[in-house]
Amino acid sequence: MSDDGENGTTTTENYTDYLSYYDVESSAFAPCSKVGLMDFGKVFLPTLYSLVFILGFLGNGLVVCVLVKHRNQTNLTDICLFNLALADLLFVLTLPFYSHYLVVGQWTFGDFMCRFASGSHNTGFFSSIFFMVVMTLDRYVVIMHTQKMARYRTVRLGIVMTVSVWMLSLCVSLPVIIFTKVKNESHGQTCSHAPNDAWKSYHTLTINVLGLMIPLLVMIVCYSRIIPILMNMRSAKKHRVVKLIVSIVIAFFIFWAPYNITLFLVFLKSEGVLPKNCKVESNLGLSVTVTETFAYTHCCLNPIIYAFVGQKFMKRALQLLKKWVPGILLPSNRDLSDSSYRKSSNVSRSSVVTSNLIM
Repeated sequence: MSDDGENGTTTTENYTDYLSYYDVESSAFAPCSKVGLMDFGKVFLPTLYSLVFILGFLGNGLVVCVLVKHRNQTNLTDICLFNLALADLLFVLTLPFYSHYLVVGQWTFGDFMCRFASGSHNTGFFSSIFFMVVMTLDRYVVIMHTQKMARYRTVRLGIVMTVSVWMLSLCVSLPVIIFTKVKNESHGQTCSHAPNDAWKSYHTLTINVLGLMIPLLVMIVCYSRIIPILMNMRSAKKHRVVKLIVSIVIAFFIFWAPYNITLFLVFLKSEGVLPKNCKVESNLGLSVTVTETFAYTHCCLNPIIYAFVGQKFMKRALQLLKKWVPGILLPSNRDLSDSSYRKSSNVSRSSVVTSNLIM
């Protein structure tokens, strides 16, 4: 988290100035006491970060292992799903560092790790969002232009898109990496994000526009065109696919919108649009703490939403778990047959489309 100005209110700019948010010594001279919020944050955030880390690491790690094991059967959807899981893993792997930062009260990992953790967190965040957008566009192409675009959905295209998305995410994160550094304070070292005036609003702008508005707009536009087509198809899976699509959009909005709205309100306060008083600061500080952690749990849901709803993927995951943990009691995969995904000459277009959509 980061400091937004003279009052030391958190703006959560890339997880980088947590200590100033909860620092009793520095806030002792502020007009508003944050001791209660500090105590709440030091217990609430490390606990939730640890939970998100464990669930996110296990879920996304299993997705990566399954797709690597079956890499010889990789298609464009698998490539997108693999990179989405990698992005979420990169994102959650930074959480132990910030949990330690909150508990210990100072940054003990050095300047390089301060920049690296900050860059990894931002790059993982944006690449996760961007790969969800790519998967949305891919689904749109599958539905709307199946015959015309089928030959272009190749592994080579997937690799090109993968490199492009990761490079874009890194470029968007570069200013945060550049302006993040270790500072020596009276209480110890802090990992702080301190942009100059020209870049002051950059993170708030990118996280709201690239992290919410554009992805949500793409999902709404694409899926609003997809759903009517699906409903007219003759497929037993069409209702399942529609429910999946609706779940994707609703989950993305519910988990990320409150966090982005709160960040925007913090930005308005820093610009003097909202009043600077103790009640506003306290409410915004608490809102950032809660909505931030709630938003980050979305990376734990991605494996469920994008991978485990598919019968083919679920069968592969069960086989891998049974191999790793002999004797483990898991649901029978007898009904999770790949037969529904084998495309014979008499398979209809609707069956092919819905199978591609739910893996």
